Amino acid sequence: MFVIRTMPPVWPLVLRRQMRGKLRVSTNSIMKTMSRHSIREKRQTAQLGKAYQVAGVLFEVLCAVNKSEKAEEVPADIIASAREVEANQVLYAPYNILPLDSAGESQCIMQFEEIKAAVSALRNTRGLNWPPSVDQQQQKSGELDLLDWLKAMFGFQKDNVRNQREHLILQLAQPHARLVPKPEPSNKLDDRAIDVVMNKLFKNYKTWCKFLERKHSLRLPQGSEEGKQRKLLYMGLYLLIWGEAANVRFLPECLCYIFHNMAYELHGLLAGNVSIVTGENIKPSYGGDDEAFLRKVITPIYRVIDKETKRSKNGKAPHSAWCNYDDLNEYFWSADCFALGWPMRDDGDFFRSTRDMAQGKQSSNKAGSLGKSYFVETRSFWHTFRSFDRLWTFLLLALQIMVILAWNDVPISNIFDKEVLYKLSSIFITAAFLRVLQSLLDMILNFPGYHRWKFTDVFRGILKIIVSLAWSIALPLCYIHQNDNISLPFGKVEDILSSLNQFERIPSLYLMAVALYLLPNLLSAALFIFPMLRRWIENSDWLIVRFLLWWSQPRIYVGRGMHESQFSLLKYTFFWVLLLCSKFAFSYFVQIKPLIAPTKDIMKIRRVQYAWHEFFPDAKNNYGAIAALWLPVILVYFMDAQIWYAIFSTLCGGIIGAFDRLGEIRTLGMLRSRFQSIPGAFSACLLPSEKAKRKGFSLSKGFSEVTPNRRTEAAKFAQLWNEVVCSFREEDFISDREMDLMLVPYSSDPSLNLIQWPPFLLASKVPIALDMAVQFRSKDTDLWKRICADEYMKCAVIECYESFKLVLNALVVGHTEKRIIGTIIKEVESHISKNTFLTNFRMGYLPTLRNQFVKLVEILKEGDESKHNTVVLLLQDMLEVVTRDMMINEIRELVELGHGSKDSGTQLFEKATDSRPSIKFPPPVTAQWEEQIKRLYLLLTVNESAMDVPKNLEARRRITFFTNSLFMDMPRAPQVRKMLSFSVMTPYYSEETVYSKSDLDMENEDGISIKYYLRKIFPDEWENFMERINCKEDVDIFENDENILQLRHWVSLRGQTLCRTVRGMMYYRRALKLQAFLDMATEKEILEGYKAVTIPSEEDKKNQKSLYARLEAVADLKFTYVATCQNYGNQKRSGDRRATDILNLMVNNPGLRVAYIDEVEEREGAKSHKAYYSVLIKAADNLDQEIYRIKLPGSAKIGEGKPENQNHAIIFTRGEALQTIDMNQDNYLEEAFKMRNLLEEFNEDHGVRQPTILGVREHIFTGSVSSLAWFMSNQETSFVTIGQRVLARPLKVRFHYGHPDVFDRIFHITRGGISKASKGINLSEDIFAGFNSTLRRGNITHHEYIQVGKGRDVGLNQISLFEAKVACGNGEQTLSRDIYRLGHRFDFFRMLSCYYTTTGFYVSSMLVVLTVYAYLYGRLYLSLSGLEKAIMKSARIRGDTALKAVMASQSVVQLGLLMALPMVMEIGLERGFRTAMGDLIIMQLQLAAVFFTFSLGTKLHYFGRTILHGGAKYRATGRGFVVRHEKFAENYRMYSRSHFTKAMELFILLVVYQAYGSAATSSTAYFFLTVSMWFLVVSWLFAPFLFNPSGFEWQKIVEDWEDWSTWISNRGGIGVPANKSWESWWEEEHEHLQFTGPVGRVMELVLSLRFFVYQYGIVYQLRVSQNDKSIMIYGLSWLVILAVIVILKIVSMGRKKFSADFQLMFRLLKLFLFIGFVVTLVILFQFLGLTVGDIFASLLAFMPTGWAILQIAQACRSIVKALGMWGSVKALGRGYEYIMGVMIFTPVAILAWFPMVYDFQTRLLFNQAFSRGLQIQRILAGGKKNK
Repeated sequence: MFVIRTMPPVWPLVLRRQMRGKLRVSTNSIMKTMSRHSIREKRQTAQLGKAYQVAGVLFEVLCAVNKSEKAEEVPADIIASAREVEANQVLYAPYNILPLDSAGESQCIMQFEEIKAAVSALRNTRGLNWPPSVDQQQQKSGELDLLDWLKAMFGFQKDNVRNQREHLILQLAQPHARLVPKPEPSNKLDDRAIDVVMNKLFKNYKTWCKFLERKHSLRLPQGSEEGKQRKLLYMGLYLLIWGEAANVRFLPECLCYIFHNMAYELHGLLAGNVSIVTGENIKPSYGGDDEAFLRKVITPIYRVIDKETKRSKNGKAPHSAWCNYDDLNEYFWSADCFALGWPMRDDGDFFRSTRDMAQGKQSSNKAGSLGKSYFVETRSFWHTFRSFDRLWTFLLLALQIMVILAWNDVPISNIFDKEVLYKLSSIFITAAFLRVLQSLLDMILNFPGYHRWKFTDVFRGILKIIVSLAWSIALPLCYIHQNDNISLPFGKVEDILSSLNQFERIPSLYLMAVALYLLPNLLSAALFIFPMLRRWIENSDWLIVRFLLWWSQPRIYVGRGMHESQFSLLKYTFFWVLLLCSKFAFSYFVQIKPLIAPTKDIMKIRRVQYAWHEFFPDAKNNYGAIAALWLPVILVYFMDAQIWYAIFSTLCGGIIGAFDRLGEIRTLGMLRSRFQSIPGAFSACLLPSEKAKRKGFSLSKGFSEVTPNRRTEAAKFAQLWNEVVCSFREEDFISDREMDLMLVPYSSDPSLNLIQWPPFLLASKVPIALDMAVQFRSKDTDLWKRICADEYMKCAVIECYESFKLVLNALVVGHTEKRIIGTIIKEVESHISKNTFLTNFRMGYLPTLRNQFVKLVEILKEGDESKHNTVVLLLQDMLEVVTRDMMINEIRELVELGHGSKDSGTQLFEKATDSRPSIKFPPPVTAQWEEQIKRLYLLLTVNESAMDVPKNLEARRRITFFTNSLFMDMPRAPQVRKMLSFSVMTPYYSEETVYSKSDLDMENEDGISIKYYLRKIFPDEWENFMERINCKEDVDIFENDENILQLRHWVSLRGQTLCRTVRGMMYYRRALKLQAFLDMATEKEILEGYKAVTIPSEEDKKNQKSLYARLEAVADLKFTYVATCQNYGNQKRSGDRRATDILNLMVNNPGLRVAYIDEVEEREGAKSHKAYYSVLIKAADNLDQEIYRIKLPGSAKIGEGKPENQNHAIIFTRGEALQTIDMNQDNYLEEAFKMRNLLEEFNEDHGVRQPTILGVREHIFTGSVSSLAWFMSNQETSFVTIGQRVLARPLKVRFHYGHPDVFDRIFHITRGGISKASKGINLSEDIFAGFNSTLRRGNITHHEYIQVGKGRDVGLNQISLFEAKVACGNGEQTLSRDIYRLGHRFDFFRMLSCYYTTTGFYVSSMLVVLTVYAYLYGRLYLSLSGLEKAIMKSARIRGDTALKAVMASQSVVQLGLLMALPMVMEIGLERGFRTAMGDLIIMQLQLAAVFFTFSLGTKLHYFGRTILHGGAKYRATGRGFVVRHEKFAENYRMYSRSHFTKAMELFILLVVYQAYGSAATSSTAYFFLTVSMWFLVVSWLFAPFLFNPSGFEWQKIVEDWEDWSTWISNRGGIGVPANKSWESWWEEEHEHLQFTGPVGRVMELVLSLRFFVYQYGIVYQLRVSQNDKSIMIYGLSWLVILAVIVILKIVSMGRKKFSADFQLMFRLLKLFLFIGFVVTLVILFQFLGLTVGDIFASLLAFMPTGWAILQIAQACRSIVKALGMWGSVKALGRGYEYIMGVMIFTPVAILAWFPMVYDFQTRLLFNQAFSRGLQIQRILAGGKKNK
């Protein structure tokens, strides 16, 4: 049937008739022509497919135009042709990889045996009963296969079936090709291959069935063929379900439920089961009509997901208010899910939220909800304790032990003393109380999910609280009970207790209680020692085991059996034992013990004279002072394990890296010294071999050298090496000359019995050898020894000599001349063999001979026929030099031959008139000849050393890393046909694809264009580019479009663009084709070289059996690249340039596929609605061609955008592995060659479980732009190398930190995908893939012999946005169920690793700053209360130096500075420790410490705010070239709350402490006491301006002030953006407080109370208070605040009421207020003793109070608005912002007045660019005149 699309009758009648006529003619003509030629042109499949599509569309348009006429009026021949076209459209359907239609059977890829086998197996439909709706003719023709039958029975979409058909065929073909022994016959699918795929595909499903104690639905018959068919049907069914599931793919166990029921129905259909109700054969519950599965199964579930996600209010609602993907999926972790039934009941619990919609009612916001399951993400900092309770308990108990030992001054040797043990045993009481806290937290934090609680869960929770309460009561009672002889009713117990009397002073009942209390812990310790036993227990179904596990932790589907091998356990246990020993030793001897004596002294101080009104003047022991003293120390104690982890991980990572052989080749000198081993290393690592690779570590790692007789191996190395060098030239890293110096001959000459090394190794060797020979006066043997001392010199000399003979042999053809040359060569070689060469030849004439020969080679290079006579003269001169000048003794034969030529009347080498020519010039030119001549010329003429080839730093880095990696341990490479297949996927939204010409020329505010900027950043690459496109001047580029396109690409490939990413990823395909060539080509083809294949003839392109076609087919089979450009459809419709650029990328890269989401309007009856499709396209005939179009149940993006984008496109990926690549990444050809080695890691032994994610290191390529970019690059590099190295080995807690990790594709698509997508909680979507993989018994490894490029943000604002996103993501992780489960399911030491490498790092960062706050607020309390003065007075009187020292010490550590440790180690390891130390010094000179301290503020602000209030969201950082100046207002908006307000608070604290503190006896003492805190304040206040280009340029400062003044004075309103108005920004900045929960609001209020301390303390220090300590003084201070508020309110109201019409009255009002203010001041100065100092002190007192009022008003916004005070709050807020802005701006403006500050800043910020010869001032100032 043809679908006739109706069109509105808007065209005039005449126009419609004309178009009908034209369309009839066109359609009829095309259809008839195509029907005639369809058989003859079967090979042109793509063109015919396109033509049939056009014809189909034309017919639809004709029908639409003809809609007012009857159908019969369309001519019958057109109808007939249309039906034929419809049939042929199926025949010539566009395909992705496999042309499965009959027209594509002859294509090369379809001729592979494994493909034939898989296709044949799928087409075995014998025994299947087809429904009547299927055409009988198609059934008989064999065109239909098993997936067509599944479509007919279950109603899957047509394109879903086509997509999964190809997917399944490829999935089956891959293991079939690897089978050993090979299957017979090879074109029949082997059961082993089917079982491999089936076991992986259904492993999660079978585990799920076992967990729910249900029998799985995979029922297999006995027969082999029938069993094979059944297996294929089950696999096809699962893949079809998965392929159409859309967002439901994030619910893997929901898919298991669907498959379970549908597989059961499938079994019933195949077995012919009869329904008990109807008596007919069983039919599928959801019939086989089109899109039935989508409409009836997926859409209802999708609506539940969509409905629940809408409850999140775009992430602003609390997590407890809605169900995320995990909550919905976990519904299927209980056998209760089977209550849904099949078909699924609309009234089931799962559909509670959409029940109204199902019943046809209007959707209501008050509809029910499924509710949270197992875990609720409640916003609270208590989650850190709840998830890692064992860690915090351990730290608290250790602290208690150390305090007890220090307090009692117990030597470590006496720790086992009975009295000491008794005191230490109190830790069990503490542990019991902490257990109560944990039990209560579990119940309270999970309470919002109460309506999904089961009785067993509630019972367990209550029981745990009761038991823990019982222990917390029983243990203290037993502890204080001193009577050992208590009478007990059981005699045996009495005996046991009496035996414990030997522990005198310790109550025996208490010992018994402790023993019972510790029993579960002893069991856990035993299971920790034997992880295999624990794995077995956690997976066991025994009831007693289930009961024990039920008590220890709830039984859930994930998190079971995650334990590692015994050896791995020992390694990470040893790491943590050493670390903890160091930490506790430091804590005890440096932090805790020195505080004990001063603490005791402070407790003894009596009669303290308080400086304020003390509410508890008679309190003893001065507990407030002790708390102020101990709190910073305790915070450091809880934080410093992070510091010890940084130290130990650095050392451990360095040692592991050294043993991994990282950095063994790090310079060109090292490369040259080991180049002889590289061909052998290449053969061992990158060439397939039957030999098993030797495992284990050895101190030396050598490879057998490739000898000249192994020509094929040498040729293979040459192909690969030259391809890498050519890629360097294509990327403009090297010039043409450098490329010539680096190339190896593609095919070595068999007569040259040596390895031909690249000329850059042999450069200057021949001239040096000539000089040696000329000046040498000793024996031949000594000269030869000196030459042989340098292997490269020896090779160069021999090669030049042999090439010299080859050139003469090719050039000279005359008989006489040949005899003469042969005689000379024979004479020379005779003397060489006898070691008499130097005595028979004069060496002084060698340079003359060499000069003549160089001239000859130059002419041969040019091949100019007109220089024939010159060649003759040169040959004659060379002969004369040899025979007359060099030879000492005449040779008779030469004399005779010479006389013979004279007698004949012709000179040698000249052509006689009647004979054939003596020389053949020019000789026959072949590629090999040209290569040989060019190489010979380089060897003879390059005099300078080539030590600096290549010159480009990036080329050097890449070539040294590549060669170094060949000496590292990696699996052997299999043949390409046998390697694991893989896909690459890149999510893309609307970032830059290729820069347009206008983008290149667009200038920023400084007059700098991108093109000009990049020319200055990469001057050498620009020169190489100009050379490549053969342009001398810039204007030459714009003379033709091709050069302009080349320029656009050159610029784009240096930015973070999609173009760069695609270019890099397509290197995989290029590498695979070369490697397949080396595998498949004959020896002759290999020796001819790969170049011959890369430029195929037209015949080779058409011939499906040619080597070219086979290489293309193998590359298609093994590699797929999908760019998920989700917005491509909209971009294309709107004419966006990016759509054209994406199309061009597809045209230039035929292997690239683009997946996008298409939004179209569709009509159903009278209503229209928006429909969504997942579409895959490719390029065909320079246009995009649609391959698959799969309808979605709704919008794909309902959660986080990036994972949803990946999810919609993952169905179009292929292969057994999947590499996730971000849009700002790059790849390198030399690294792509190692991909098949990396994929083999999936089959290597990495512990008890096979790897599921392979971690890959990254190289940050944006480090050269500025010092900030360099800092960020070093920080990221250290994390992706040494950081992740330690996480994987030995800690076993590496997760997925973003791209470019490689996933086991089948493992992850059956377990929820490669990321999580719930709104908010999964903001850092990547790491949750790692969590999920680990919890589902995966294994994540890390490999450093391969790298992928990565771009990072280069401006401070972009870096801060990135840090903010990561910090917000970590805040959400802290609340997540994944972290909770990992924290509870890991063993103790692995849990420590998990904590300190995920959220613990951010908690520690927060504790660093909290330590500063605790220290300063403690000092504020001590100084303002008078306690500090009393303590110092007591210390002076008693001469207590320890107490004075403690009072004048600080316990603050800058965690940010420790970021440099791993950097130094990694740089030292890979580039040398001298370089590392130099870099460290330069980084410190460039104020790296300021940058890292500033980053610390970003982390703690966003981390803390996210946990308390939420508001986490994706922050687009931008990936452009950022060296622009950021305006002051922009910096203020970005950092006001995260840095400036906190820095101002610390500033006021420091000033107050300076004014009123007494511990620091001098300014110097104060400086040393507070220097680190002042550094923090200065860093947080001024880093944004210090790292801002042109931040201290006076003109910019003036402009910035005007911009900021305008911004802060502008009023907001609806639609006014935050960057235009302070009010809009202020509302937006505090938006999180509107959506925070009650706990967050209360916490905000509590934290605001700290600002009242200033006023309370300082008012009693004022002279005006006259030492009165009554509470009335504080009360009167509030009257002052009230008076100020009233005055401001009067002025405000007066301005509104009088300023317009009663201006005079308003002025009089202000005059009276001013007079009153002056009179009040005079009275206070004259009568109450007010001083100027009191005024400044009052400002310090009242400013924080006003800020506190502001914070409280924002937290209670609704109340303040109800009181009508919100306008006043806004006015107060604006005033504070203005004051803070002026205070920050003033120092910057003062510094900008001095020009040298600007110069210093420029040098500081762009030092990296300076070192590369960049004149940054010209860039910033605009170098227009230099363009």
